[in-house]
Amino acid sequence: MALFSYTAVDPSGNERQGMIDAINTDVAIAALQRRGLVVSGIEEEKRQTALLEGLNLFSGINHRDVVLLSRQVTTLFEAQVSALRSFRLLASEARTPQLGEKLSMIADDIQSGSSISVALAKHPTMFSPFYVNLVKAGEEAGKLDETFSFLADYMDRNYELTQKARNALIYPAFVFTTFIVVMVMMMTLVIPRLATILQEVGQNIPVYTRVVIAISQFMSKYILLLVVFVVITGFILARFGMTVRGKLAFSKFRLSIPHIGLIYQQLFLSRISDNLATMLKSGIQMVRGLEVTAVVVGDPLFEEILKQATEDVKGGLPASEALRKHDEIPGIVVAMMKIGEETGNLSKILDTLSKFYRREVSTSIDTLVGLIEPFMIVSLAVGVAFLLAAVLIPIYNISAGF
Repeated sequence: MALFSYTAVDPSGNERQGMIDAINTDVAIAALQRRGLVVSGIEEEKRQTALLEGLNLFSGINHRDVVLLSRQVTTLFEAQVSALRSFRLLASEARTPQLGEKLSMIADDIQSGSSISVALAKHPTMFSPFYVNLVKAGEEAGKLDETFSFLADYMDRNYELTQKARNALIYPAFVFTTFIVVMVMMMTLVIPRLATILQEVGQNIPVYTRVVIAISQFMSKYILLLVVFVVITGFILARFGMTVRGKLAFSKFRLSIPHIGLIYQQLFLSRISDNLATMLKSGIQMVRGLEVTAVVVGDPLFEEILKQATEDVKGGLPASEALRKHDEIPGIVVAMMKIGEETGNLSKILDTLSKFYRREVSTSIDTLVGLIEPFMIVSLAVGVAFLLAAVLIPIYNISAGF
């Protein structure tokens, strides 16, 4: 997806400016024409590469800054402070020079006549399409203070849930990696020396000890080849993961992992429900809500599902029927959305679904962590015990023979 800035004329003859996400220029123009706009100018905005986006970790701007900014803007707007003065004030009091520079650029754009949403859209690494579209809806409805408050609450919820899911996997990954490193060191440094002693004595060596020695000899002899193989395999998988096909494959694999896949599914369903509920409350139409949610959902498989659902909704299907076609969307979600469409309370239903899945993610993570800890302790104990038994029992037999 690319970000395009456009200038167009609406059916009333008024000039409009804005930003739109699309695959290419032709698709962007077609999307604008479907909205009844006559495009007079369109230009692709330059986005940072993945490498530069990664460097944003060190740019002095983080998620908490955007949340705090949203809360501060809400307070200033409620106090009837103008947008230009608000951003000038926030720029002068920014936590870091980088954040202050961004806010000054936004203030300059507002002073030159741009709307707040257009000014924010010029900084896509700081403000997502979801954020920009919600601000745009707030501008059109005259409820910018409420919009920024919604955004701060939404980002807090989303960040808390995402971090909890990530943190749940850090401990098992650390323990597993440490175990692998220790076992490799044992097999390549310790076992070969003990194997030499056992073989020189000439006594019968148990089968399990011979297996350990064989593995140790193989690893010691081909350790460099194994490292090269692991590096090359990792490089190939990383390159494959950068392709559209690879992203979909990894997404499907992640969702197929027992327990962990369920957590990810619940996480993305919560994010989708929360995004759509917030956007519908702000007056954004379902089609646009699905388009924006597809961009920010954070999973290639669910992004593809939402894109297909968007096309179906444009063709006249209700959102619930469009999502019913995909097995990854649970039947309960489809059924509740259908009820919301029939009663005119879809935003409330989606908000309820979002809260439900947030609780489910939290419960599932706590359950998973509770299961992983004893499982890993037992697995590590069995592995270490087997290795020690394979080494110490033959040594004990030798000492007993003297």
